[in-house]
Amino acid sequence: MKKLAIIGCGAIGAVVATAVDNGVVEAELLYLMDLDLRKAEKLASLLSTQKPTVTSNVAEIACDPRVELVVEAASQEAVLQYAKQILESGKELVVMSVGALLHPEARGLVERYWKRIHVPSGAIAGIDAIKAMTLTGVESVELVTRKHPRKLVDEPYVKNKGLRLDHLLEPVVVFEGTAEEAVSAFPRTLNVAAALTLYSRTLARVKVVADPSSELNVHEIRVKSKAGTLFVRVENVPHPDNSKTSYLAALSVVKLLQELCNG
Repeated sequence: MKKLAIIGCGAIGAVVATAVDNGVVEAELLYLMDLDLRKAEKLASLLSTQKPTVTSNVAEIACDPRVELVVEAASQEAVLQYAKQILESGKELVVMSVGALLHPEARGLVERYWKRIHVPSGAIAGIDAIKAMTLTGVESVELVTRKHPRKLVDEPYVKNKGLRLDHLLEPVVVFEGTAEEAVSAFPRTLNVAAALTLYSRTLARVKVVADPSSELNVHEIRVKSKAGTLFVRVENVPHPDNSKTSYLAALSVVKLLQELCNG
């Protein structure tokens, strides 16, 4: 039975911890880490079968030889701060804030430790087909993300540009660029662009649309290769405990952990 640690005790961290606690993921949870210890303590108190140690210090996790797998469910900043220490200690790492892996300072880690870095499919679909397409070479990857304007107003890019989205009556394109640019502009909501780039081995082109008619987060993906063209549209329901988190993204982590831990 694998021994786990979770970094980040928000909505996704809680889904993962609960899945372990309920036996959906066959593992033992040794640590819950959050910079806000109260969040980690609250989550730990809700568990019935697991008794994890609560910490705000990643070194405690990295130095514990019992921990085999660490699940990051915090932020891109957390990945950039903690991934090196975790991977150099010999552990596997599940990365939810996958946009961090496109940052220049993370490229060396990805190249060196890719076999021990696991990226869930997150809020998108079709990853198996995209991985198969790499055998013939992927020619292009395009992602169009549609969100209600109120879900974009707090994003750094929107604030820095001074964009007014509160009274939109029709869809407006607020961003166009590469996946690398997208994950910096929208660090909390465009990790899907990084997942597409990593799995396709091709830098995705990204368009973000503020759409007042779209209550759901919608991702439209088009991938072209010599093997054919893939088009996928995913309409994501928000997580019931956090409207900014995709429920599918949280479930994708649980499914990945089942593959890594069960049986």
